[in-house]
Amino acid sequence: MCGICGIINSDGRPVDRGVLDDMLTRIRHRGPDECGVFLSGRAGLGHARLSIIDLSGGQQPMHNADRSLWITFNGEIFNYIELREELIRKGRKFATSSDTEVILHLYEEEGEDCVRKLNGQWAFAIWDSNQDKVFLSRDRLGVRPLFYAEAGRSFVFASEIKAILMHPSVPRELDFMALSQTFTFWHTLPPRTAFQGILELPPGCSMTVRANDRKIRRYWQIDVSGENQLNSDLIGREDSYAERLGELLLDATRIRLRADVPVGAYLSGGLDSSLITAMIRQVSEAPLVTFSLSFEEPEYDESSFQRQMVSHLKTEHREVRCTHDDIGQVFPDVIWHTEKPLLRTAPAPMYLLSKLVRDNGFKVVLTGEGSDEMLGGYDIFKETKIRSFWSARPDSRLRPLLLRRLYPYMDSLQRQPEAYLRMFFRVRPEDSLNLFFSHLPRWEMTSKIALFFSEDARSRVREYEPYAELEEQLPASYRSWDHFRRAQYLEAAYLLPGYILSSQGDRVGMAHAIEGRFPFLDHRVVEFACSLPPNLKMRGLDEKHLLKRFASGMLPQSIVRRHKQPYRAPDVNCFFNAAKGRFRQDYVEDLMSPSCVRQFGVFNPDAVEMLVTKVRNQQATSVRDGMAFVGILSTQIFIQQFINHFTTRTNHATSSAEAACVYH
Repeated sequence: MCGICGIINSDGRPVDRGVLDDMLTRIRHRGPDECGVFLSGRAGLGHARLSIIDLSGGQQPMHNADRSLWITFNGEIFNYIELREELIRKGRKFATSSDTEVILHLYEEEGEDCVRKLNGQWAFAIWDSNQDKVFLSRDRLGVRPLFYAEAGRSFVFASEIKAILMHPSVPRELDFMALSQTFTFWHTLPPRTAFQGILELPPGCSMTVRANDRKIRRYWQIDVSGENQLNSDLIGREDSYAERLGELLLDATRIRLRADVPVGAYLSGGLDSSLITAMIRQVSEAPLVTFSLSFEEPEYDESSFQRQMVSHLKTEHREVRCTHDDIGQVFPDVIWHTEKPLLRTAPAPMYLLSKLVRDNGFKVVLTGEGSDEMLGGYDIFKETKIRSFWSARPDSRLRPLLLRRLYPYMDSLQRQPEAYLRMFFRVRPEDSLNLFFSHLPRWEMTSKIALFFSEDARSRVREYEPYAELEEQLPASYRSWDHFRRAQYLEAAYLLPGYILSSQGDRVGMAHAIEGRFPFLDHRVVEFACSLPPNLKMRGLDEKHLLKRFASGMLPQSIVRRHKQPYRAPDVNCFFNAAKGRFRQDYVEDLMSPSCVRQFGVFNPDAVEMLVTKVRNQQATSVRDGMAFVGILSTQIFIQQFINHFTTRTNHATSSAEAACVYH
């Protein structure tokens, strides 16, 4: 994994090397091993390398034989060996053993359609001097980030927004509509980012940039419509479906072990990571090191299941135990790397986990992300089923009792009386017709954080409706889908790339130059999963039915049959020490003070002070209070770091980074 950046001037001016160097400096944490710069007239590309494949020969930016094409590439192409052999048969000659060169040759053969043949996770830019254009692309599921902006007469792009902000013509302004989206969906809707005028290339899309022309083309779309559904006559077929799923997962795991450095695995103790770890054992005889998180709060800790799997698979295991203080201390660093406000602290322990991996000398880990979205693992899918069942008879007194089957790992919710559950998960007559029926309880709860907005912030979003912008992006057939398919699409197409693979994935992993690889997000696995009938994903209220059937022969039943416990982390307790009656970190006291809240202008200082008082009095015990506190605090940190105090001047001890760069 790496960091990429570039500048393309539309008016023919030569690229300012100093600006490109400064952009590259901002993302050197993504690629600390090497760096390179290509400059040619109006085009400039930068690359910070994390060397994983072809350690001695994969330097970038890389060119083709006649130097008409130059590429800067962040990611891995896992089927590069097969593609390379195919290209050699066509007469192509290779100068390296890298997957990067495969992309260049494939682009020469296939043009912009080359991305359809790639199995991997990527964000890259190719400067094509013959056609005087730059071609950019991002992988199907959005594992790797790619941002861009129009900066005067320049088109600027990078793996992270902080690099784009180094360009003197790019303003640093908060997008209040994006903030409204975050306080509803947990993430922004691409192409929006938290910054006004800085955009994100959506997953599954490519972009062509010429002097005065920008075109975005979608080359892949997740399809849960059921139009390609497998035969729904399940009698005697479940085993064959499970076998096929297993074959795809095993091959996806096998090719994701391709690396010229050691590869480890995250092991949470849940079904998904345990299965991936078991499959690594099947396809590789190399010693396997696994990494996990544990928590001091029992509600979040899964270490007993982790130990069980370590014993079962006989891995060498490393663990980082996260305390409340640990999470609170690194939270500002997490915001610096995620580059957006957050509603949960969950990315912070993942940041600490990636540091553990790096401290143990690893650069690559396989993880289990994507299984829940593709194979029906989340409780929100159960919730949708129960609420849909309830909506058929809204006056029923028995049907809402099924809500007790939800979220057994959340003690605070389980203690609530029946009346509260009915109110929170309510089913109004009009709700079942709502396009977002499955997500209404979640989104209506988080959107209440906007009640803390200042009058100025409210005036900026008064006429804005986040649901309307999301509705404009939905596939044409979405309205004809059942509630389960809609819920799956919203999780897979939006929450997965917008939050899980971003804030909990790439951004906190690459903060310590750690690359995550995701077998469940191999596009062949995804397409197969999307073709399965819903009752193979969730049988009644049994989540991931087919995956469990496959896993039963590989894992202990205690792991296969345990209730899904999604990864979570404590929130308010990470910032407030109830025993001592004070905030754990000085920055929290400062940023949540009425004077600072008033100065930054996004929130109402009186409303925030009431929330802070609830925290001090240990009355902020609800999920909504916790998310509001984290959301406000993270926004305050974001404004301080990126709007008020961000500097475009780099310390030219930075020139040590420049000195290590190769200039073309």
